[in-house]
Amino acid sequence: MARDVYSASDAARVLGISLDTLRRWDKSGRIKTERDKSNRRVVPASEIERLRGEAGTSHLSARNRFRGVVTEVKKDGLLAQVELVVSDPVRLTAIITSDAIADLGLRPGMTATAIVKSTSVMVEN
Repeated sequence: MARDVYSASDAARVLGISLDTLRRWDKSGRIKTERDKSNRRVVPASEIERLRGEAGTSHLSARNRFRGVVTEVKKDGLLAQVELVVSDPVRLTAIITSDAIADLGLRPGMTATAIVKSTSVMVEN
C-alpha cells in the first residue's frame, strides 16, 4: 500500500541520500517538507515522486526503466561508472563513456533513469 507521507529518514532512504542531505535540501528549498503533529519533518509522497522524475516521459522502446538517484560517478579515462539507488537497497551500476557523463550532466544527488534493454544498461536524464 502506497504512503501519503514519509518520515524524513524513510524519504532519505528511498531517495538514496543521507538524512543530513535531506535536511540541507529542505533548508535550501530543493525539497518541500511538512511537519507532523509532533513537529517532526515528513515528506509528502508527491515530493519523492517529483524528485525521482515522472515515469514514461521518454521516447525509447525499452520498457525496463529504473528511475533513481545518482549516488556515485567515477571517471577513468574514456569510461565512467555511474551508480543509481533505485530503492534502498537496490543499486544499479552502469559503465558508460565519460563524454556521456558530461553530456547528461550526471552528478551525485540528481535523478536519472537506468534503461535496461537486452544485456545493455543505458542512462537517461
